[in-house]
Amino acid sequence: MAEETTSTPTQEPPIYKHLNPKTAALLRQTNKARAEQEKAAIMSNEQTFIAIKPDGVQRGLIGEIIGPNSSCSYKLVALKLVTPSKEHLEKHYEDLSQKPFYKGLVTSLLGATNPLDSAPGTIRGDFAIDVGRNVCHGSDAVESAKKEIALWFKEGEVLEYKQVQHDWIYEK
Repeated sequence: MAEETTSTPTQEPPIYKHLNPKTAALLRQTNKARAEQEKAAIMSNEQTFIAIKPDGVQRGLIGEIIGPNSSCSYKLVALKLVTPSKEHLEKHYEDLSQKPFYKGLVTSLLGATNPLDSAPGTIRGDFAIDVGRNVCHGSDAVESAKKEIALWFKEGEVLEYKQVQHDWIYEK
C-alpha cells in the first residue's frame, strides 16, 4: 500500500487565474528561479571586495554603484574612502603581476573587464567607458576576496549583521 503525501501548494497571486496558461507557466518559472537565487544568496556567507577606482569616484558614480537603486543585490558591510599609497596598490595587485589578465571576475555583478563586452545591468555595463577606465575592481575568487578585505580593512571595520527586512522577505 502506497502512502499518500500531501504538500501545501504555494499560494499563487490571484492574477494568475486570469492569465493564459503559457504566461502563467512562464511567471511560475521566473518566480521559482528568482526564489532559488535569493535563497542561494542568503545561504552564502561569502564576501567579495569591490573597489570603486578613481575614474568612478571622479565621475561621481559612488552613489550610483552602491546606492539602493543599483542593479546589484548585495549587503554592504564596510565602506572606506582612501587614497592608497603606491606600495599599498602594489601589494593589492601583487598576485596579478604574473597574469596577463585575470578571468573569473565576478562578472554578474561587475561586468567584463572591457565595458563593451559587459551586459547592461552590471556596474561596468552601465557606467564604464574604456578598459583602462572600467570604474571598479572586484575579487576574482573567495580566497582573493579574503586577502583583499584583510588588506584594505582593519579588524573590526567589517560588520556582521542581519538586514531588518530579511525576516519579512524570507521564512528561514
